[in-house]
Amino acid sequence: MNLFEKELKKESIFKDRNAISQHYFPKELPFREKQIEEITKILAPALKGKKPDNLFLYGKVGTGKTTVTMHVTKQMEEFSKKNNEQAEYNYINCRNHNSKYKVLIKAVKKFYPKENFIGYSAGFIQEKIMDYCNQENHLVLVLDEIDKVKDLDELIYSLSRSNDEIEKGSISLIGISNNLLFKEKLDPRTKSSLCEKEMVFPPYNAEELRAILNSRVELAFFLGIVSDSAINLAAAIAAQESGDARTAVMLLLRAGEIAEQNNSRNVTDIEVQKAKKKVEQDIIFNMISTLPEQQQLVLKAITLLSMSTKGIKKITGQEERGVLYSGEVYEKYKQLALQLKESVVSPRWYRQYITELEMYGLILTSASGPGIKGQTKLIKLGFEPEKINKILDSQLK
Repeated sequence: MNLFEKELKKESIFKDRNAISQHYFPKELPFREKQIEEITKILAPALKGKKPDNLFLYGKVGTGKTTVTMHVTKQMEEFSKKNNEQAEYNYINCRNHNSKYKVLIKAVKKFYPKENFIGYSAGFIQEKIMDYCNQENHLVLVLDEIDKVKDLDELIYSLSRSNDEIEKGSISLIGISNNLLFKEKLDPRTKSSLCEKEMVFPPYNAEELRAILNSRVELAFFLGIVSDSAINLAAAIAAQESGDARTAVMLLLRAGEIAEQNNSRNVTDIEVQKAKKKVEQDIIFNMISTLPEQQQLVLKAITLLSMSTKGIKKITGQEERGVLYSGEVYEKYKQLALQLKESVVSPRWYRQYITELEMYGLILTSASGPGIKGQTKLIKLGFEPEKINKILDSQLK
């Protein structure tokens, strides 16, 4: 028997494996009704021939920012086509398209799919987009992980100012970011051109995650396969870690795979606990890969120092392994930034990055206490430095 024929003949516990993947877009989005309603109101003017406000969405990974945005923009485009309106959206992942030029190339391809714009200037490509909008088209550009764009000031300013020259249509932006403060680093001129609205997506709590998982389990697994306690445990772990729906979903997917590998037709707490170990690496990767480059550099500095130094010594001579002084981390960060020809952020921004890295659970901090000379912040990595370093090496190229 062919190897794949044999594999595919096995009886699966999955009814629809896609429904429990992190890339699945559910039709119903519980606990995000308020955000859906607000985004709908903001985009509604596009269906009346007017320019919608620019919108920035913030929140940690797995809080539904992208899913909600895609849900609303798809419905806007469907309504537009059905009612002969001219409103449409274009989704761009800025992790893959991380410069003004790449964003514009990706944006223009939707409107002129048969033309090749590689080699043309950014100005020419932007003119083509503006020409398209001038045909009474209202374009909503969804820029996911917008803080990944290296020349973000230039991109936002040029797109927002384009509306001054578009007479019959418009360009609006929806920026999605995990970093609440990224906009603070924009040039004042850029910020003044935006006229934007903002929205923060809170993390899901355990009750909400349990309800989300219940609906996914009904779609993904055959009846009776996944125990209630397994769902409760996956929800509790995800809520404790980050309030991330993707983490909760990934836990049950991996738990189901473990059950299948063991020829079991039951997904219990035991499989979820085993899945937690497998998923941890994926969770860390997702967290780190979505960090802005400057935060990745700060984390890299902490990682390298954690690997190369023993720690700090107290006045008593006692050694605290893996613990670093905030000042030495900042100095190491400056070295790395200069090596990679990146700008060096001020001590104020560095402290903010440390606060955010702790919020994500990647590091632990504490004030220096008895036995340590001087007053400073102490920093310790939350995971094995070798694992973090490997992930960062794949990101900082």
